[in-house]
This record gives sequence, C-alpha cells and structure tokens, in this order.
Amino acid sequence: MKTFNSIFNFSPQDFATLLATLVKWTALGGLVGVLAGTASAIFLASLDWATNSRLANPDLLYLLPLAGLAVGWVYYRFGGSASQGNNLVIEEVHSNQSPISLRMAPLVLAGTVITHLFGGSAGREGTAIQMGASLADTLQRTLRSTLRLNADDRRMLLMAGISGGFASVFGTPVAGFIFGMEVLSVGRIRYTAMVPCLAAAYAGDMTTRLWGIGHTHYPLMQALGLEPVLLLKIALAGICFGLTSTVFVELTHAIKQLYARGVPYPPLRPLIGGLIIIALVWLLNTHDYLGLSIPLILDSMNGSGVFWLAFLIKLVFTAITLGSGFLGGEVTPLFVIGSTLGYTLGTLLNVDPAFMAAIGFVAVFAGASNAPLASAIMALELFGGGSAAYIVLGCVIAYLTSGHRGIYSTQRIDSPKATGADVQEGESLQAIAERRRGSDSPRNT
Repeated sequence: MKTFNSIFNFSPQDFATLLATLVKWTALGGLVGVLAGTASAIFLASLDWATNSRLANPDLLYLLPLAGLAVGWVYYRFGGSASQGNNLVIEEVHSNQSPISLRMAPLVLAGTVITHLFGGSAGREGTAIQMGASLADTLQRTLRSTLRLNADDRRMLLMAGISGGFASVFGTPVAGFIFGMEVLSVGRIRYTAMVPCLAAAYAGDMTTRLWGIGHTHYPLMQALGLEPVLLLKIALAGICFGLTSTVFVELTHAIKQLYARGVPYPPLRPLIGGLIIIALVWLLNTHDYLGLSIPLILDSMNGSGVFWLAFLIKLVFTAITLGSGFLGGEVTPLFVIGSTLGYTLGTLLNVDPAFMAAIGFVAVFAGASNAPLASAIMALELFGGGSAAYIVLGCVIAYLTSGHRGIYSTQRIDSPKATGADVQEGESLQAIAERRRGSDSPRNT
C-alpha cells in the first residue's frame, strides 16, 4: 500500500475528507436550493398574476403612490435590517455580524408583487436573492448546533442562497452557480463555496420547474465566426453598455440621496416616486415601461424593433422606482435597457440589431453588477453558444468601462479594474463613492 500511495500520491485520509465534504455540502446546498426554488416558484406565480392583473386593469397605476406609501410604512415599521436588501446579504457574507431575519423573505416577496401590480418599473432577481439568503440563514441557525456550523459555513450557505435564488428565478443554473461566487467582490470568484453554490443552483432551478413554473424563452443568437471589424464594433458597443450601466447606477444613487436629504420620512418617498411615474406615463402616453417590460426585450431580439430611446426611458423609469424605495430588483430592467440599447447601436453600427440586442442584454448587467463571467454564461444558457466570443468581449468591456461602482454597494474591491485606480483593496463600493463625494455625503436610507 505504501508503494501504491507513493507512486500515485494517493492519501486515503485526504480522499475520505474530500468525500465527506462533498456529501455534506451537496446535501446542504441542495436543501438551500429546494427552499430557494420553492420560494421563487411562489414569487414567479405571484408576479405573473400581478402583471396580468395590471395589464387587464391599467387604472391600477393610479394607486401606485398609495401602494408605495403602504409598502414604505411596513418596511419602515417592521423591516429593520431587511430594508438593506441585497446589500445586507453581501455584507453578511463579508462580515458575518448579524443574522438575516426570516421576515426578509415574505416582506420582499409581498413588496415586489405590490410594486409590479400597481405599475412600478422593477425586476425580480433582488427578491429571489433575498428570499434565498433569508431561508439559507434560517436553515443555518436551525442546524448550527447539530452540525456544528461555524462562521465560514454560514458564509457558504448564504452564497448558496444567492446562487439558488438567481438560478431559480431566471432558469439559468450555471449562471446562478457562478453568480453566487462572483458577485461578492470586484475581481474575485470565491471557489470555497463551489460545491454548495453548484448544488443550490441546480436544485433551485429544478425545484422551480417541478412546481410547474416556466421561464421566458428568447430567440437564439446567430452563430458568427470571428471577424476583426465586428470585434471592433462589439468593443465599441461594450463601452456604450458600460457607460449606460454607470448612468443607471449613478442616477439611482442620486435619487436616493435626494430623497435622503429632502424627504426625511421614508414612507413618503415611494409615494412621491409613484406620482412621478404616473406623470411620466401621462407625458409619454404609454405603459410599455412599467413592470418588467419583457415585450421590449422580445421586440429587440426578434427583429420587430423598438423606439431608439427606449433604453433611456426604461432607465429613468427604473431609477425613479427603485430610488424612491419601491421593492424589486435591478437585473431584468437592466436586461431591457441593454437589449433596447443594443438594438439601437446595432442599427447605428450596421450590425444585425437583434444580434447586438442579445449582447446588450447581458453586457449592461455585467457592467452594473461587476459579474462579467456570470453574465456571459447567462447569455450562453439563454441564447446559445454560437457567438460566445462576442458575448464575452461585450461583457468584459462593459465591466471595465463601468469603473468601481455597481448596483450592489457593499461589494468589496479585491482586484481593481485598472492599475493605479484610486481604490483600496477591501474597500466597499459604497465607501469609494462616499470618499469621492466627500465625507458629508449622507448614507443610503
């Protein structure tokens, strides 16, 4: 046996440890995925009902200010730390300071459904991530003594909750797997949680499907070989995608800051935001930019076409909705912004607009989330892998162009995007923004 071990460098003890770790974290990650997938199934079914109800009854929009006031008051009165949303989840993975309350799951689910029912422009990934993390942390507290789970174990379970929530709400298990490890820091993927994130993502997606919940189907991308001119055009478009994600992040942040200074009572903020959304709908005479706006994505990608400034209008609607304090995610609106901008750029650059819309779909998200790998893989899962080289290029360029900012302000810098950048390793995006704006800038509330 010694001769065998020395020749093949085989350690039975190491193998047994690895096997035990694999079994433990596959089971725990899978359980987190089942919980997250079930929560996503409930959420997606509720969201479909809310969207269909709003489309059948357009006058529900006029109740948006009152709905915002009600949701704002509930969060102000009972939300506690849950009001920090995805930023709380990411910060807890970093700091491991406070439990994530189970109340986060029902609060964010109900709040997001109400936002969509009455016409707010928001997404869904934030809700799924928060539900997944809340349920994962509750599971961790339940099993902590029995399984002797420590702080590092909690971090891995929270990351599994992120992966399970993301994978199940979009039907993209591989992207969800990567996203849970990539989204925490700028320039780093945390492979320590590879097994639980993988198990949670696969289990979450399968659980949602087993509940009979389907996902939006998008046209497949055209498969194109490498062409130098097209590469240059995609790189140029990637810069535009990154700059657009920057505008979205900064505008949303500016609206939050404006409310923090001018409206000290938080429940009034979504009421005002609801009134502004109604005014914009009156001004533009369209409901196309309310809710998820999935038809705009489909029109961009199937060649039907969209208004050339559709991306900017959706950006403004979403920044006002989320900046005012309505519940929901940023990702689906970013898909809309990216795909409609891609269609416009494709027309200007003499590239198939539908092809460019598919790249924009994920590239704007890559720039805003600082998760270029998960974004590119998501495109491969949704649109096919025939043009992977262009997808990756667009996502990476957008990621670099967006700078050290993003929709998740508690992300921390691990590897700066450029040598000599005015950032410090371990510094959060929020800290960078506050330092650049001056120490007297009020924190998000």
